[in-house]
Amino acid sequence: MTDVALLQAQVALTDDLLRTIVRAAGLVLLSGLLATVFAAVYRWYARTQIPDGVAVLLGVSGVALRLNLTKALASVIGDSTEILTIDDAVFNLATLLLAVVAALIGRRSGDRLGESVSVVLGARRVETDVSAIVRTVGRRTVVTLPEEIEDMEGYDPVSPETKAKFAGETLVFPRRQTVEELERRVVERIKSDYGVGYVDAELDETGSITYLAVGSRQAGIGPTLPPETVAVAAYADPAFAASAGDVVQVYRTNADGPERVAGAEVRGVHDDVVTLAVDAAEADAFDPETRYRLVTMPVEPRADREFASLLRAAEETMGVVTVAPGSSLVGVPIGALDVAVVAVRPADAPVEAIPSRDRKIAPGETVFAVATPALLRRLETAAAGGAEPVAAADDDD
Repeated sequence: MTDVALLQAQVALTDDLLRTIVRAAGLVLLSGLLATVFAAVYRWYARTQIPDGVAVLLGVSGVALRLNLTKALASVIGDSTEILTIDDAVFNLATLLLAVVAALIGRRSGDRLGESVSVVLGARRVETDVSAIVRTVGRRTVVTLPEEIEDMEGYDPVSPETKAKFAGETLVFPRRQTVEELERRVVERIKSDYGVGYVDAELDETGSITYLAVGSRQAGIGPTLPPETVAVAAYADPAFAASAGDVVQVYRTNADGPERVAGAEVRGVHDDVVTLAVDAAEADAFDPETRYRLVTMPVEPRADREFASLLRAAEETMGVVTVAPGSSLVGVPIGALDVAVVAVRPADAPVEAIPSRDRKIAPGETVFAVATPALLRRLETAAAGGAEPVAAADDDD
């Protein structure tokens, strides 16, 4: 071989080696770049570091796809029957090993980049669609219940034994939830896991409970009885279609004929025993050994009974607040409140039922509202002058 041919062979070998090195370096840089991008996005979105295995898999996957695609196109376009040579196998193996190292380095640099982006864009991100997301650390949202649990006003208290079962307990929920969603999940968990009828919970933006009160569900007909009214059981012959809510006249038979005993309302029927709601002054007129006759009266609208039945079955309850002179509720229209105001009683005037939405609240007035316990608690605070009014979001007044 002449010197010229030898020189040409050395130049060709050097050229092939440089191309191989450049190709391998490009693939290694591709692996590091992919790992960097994914690590930065993962840190910005999940607020935690991407696992090593995931970063390596994402980086090396791009390299493997590039190698296989190049070989497949070469075999098709060049009509080559050789699938893989020893040199190609050595090159692929060495490139993949270097790609793993590059992916690990890219994971670290991408994590720092994502953390810097989160710091720079954090304020803007909180002010937009993620403003209500609970800011937690880790992959789960952990809520610890307080040791001291309050009793809800207007509800029967929960027994101390039941409170002790979940006081100080830790509840685990998924991440990426708004404060409202997390409050709803906490309420549902306490109700379902511990058999509590009503729960009023308030959480801050970090997922910590700032207020927790519970109440038991009222049972029986006692809560639905109007003032100065009692329930009595009597032997009687009610009509076949008699049901709760029917207004009846109660009679008993004497030697002189039928005698009216009282007016009542049917609350329950079981065989020949009827539970009646009667005035407290007429309860002593009933004899447990006497059989009575019932005369069903024409159907009349009973708005008070229907309201009591609906309120008893709903999650909402009624609250009564008196507006202080310096309260933020003064001058606010009824329609601007995010609670249902059913009546307003001025200081020296009779009660106004179902006031107009344009009516403005004056100092010293008593407001009767129906809402959830959390909203009623905010309304009470506002009435006392300690907070802004519970205003509807679409108020333009």
